[in-house]
Amino acid sequence: MRHHRSQPVLLVLALTAVAPALWGTTYFVTTEWLPEDRPLLAGTLRALPAGLLLVAVTRTVPRGAWWWRAGVLGVLNIGAFFALLFVAAYRLPGGVAATLGAVQPLVVVALSAVLLHERVSGRAVLAGVTGVLGVGLLVLRGDAHLDVLGVVAGLLGAASMAVGVVLTKRWGRPADVGVVAFTGWILSAGGLFLLPLTLVWEGLPGSVSGSETLALGYMTFVNTALTYYLWVRGIQLLPASRVAYLGLLSPVVATVVGLAAAGETLSGLQVVGLLLALGSLVAAQSRGGLGPRSVPPSRVARSRTVAPWRSRSSSWSSDRSRSGSTGPSSPSAADAPAPWSTRSS
Repeated sequence: MRHHRSQPVLLVLALTAVAPALWGTTYFVTTEWLPEDRPLLAGTLRALPAGLLLVAVTRTVPRGAWWWRAGVLGVLNIGAFFALLFVAAYRLPGGVAATLGAVQPLVVVALSAVLLHERVSGRAVLAGVTGVLGVGLLVLRGDAHLDVLGVVAGLLGAASMAVGVVLTKRWGRPADVGVVAFTGWILSAGGLFLLPLTLVWEGLPGSVSGSETLALGYMTFVNTALTYYLWVRGIQLLPASRVAYLGLLSPVVATVVGLAAAGETLSGLQVVGLLLALGSLVAAQSRGGLGPRSVPPSRVARSRTVAPWRSRSSSWSSDRSRSGSTGPSSPSAADAPAPWSTRSS
């Protein structure tokens, strides 16, 4: 298997950025073509069919601890995030909700420092603050009002996905499971979390038109199955904080698509906000190459049993020291890089 550092950084970033860019079309497609006032239904129909499709194609299901881990990741990245996002969208102007969501990169940076031991740089923090400011200028209106419950839901939604991103990075995936199957687990778990909420609060529509069917097909296969595959793949190949900043593309694309559909143009302040948001995104990516991926627990356990010579080598070296040997010593096996350390997880 090819080592992940051999892949061009810009290509990995570009493919990962496709996900939040396409997510930026969600609001327009939902409001124009999907059943009205059914956000939970839209979320369920995005996640559950896409997840079950990926699981069926790969014929791979979780084993052992991965049942509950996949459930946690599904709830954080999909289920709770979608539900809280829709609460915020209903109780707040769209600009306020989008601005609250823009704090997610800062949360990921903080969590990555604690859980992933990634270094927190001043550039990353400044990029995060600038990103929030840029999104605010891009989408906020002067008459925007604040609702306490909506604000709390918006912040919790951003925190939910931020924790999901960091845990996805920290836990990695089983060594014998591909990204497609792993993404299917996450989407299926998130969709199953949303399904009872949808049935209780919204119910199922009486009928679905042809245009709604096409829109649902786009949302399920392109806007969810494809994008979450690219997103999860990016999390595993890049530092979590760098992936999070790509999320700033969503409000940017959403604003541009909405204005283009309405035949409007950006105002001066919106242009400044767009440049600030994109500038912070670029600044956050200018911090080196691909990051190390989390080593799956199964591989860690295997490495501990495959390398017994480490302890023998250390013992041999110490015996030489005690014997007073002054000749040149050969490099021990412990000094050489282990074979698995240069392979892709």
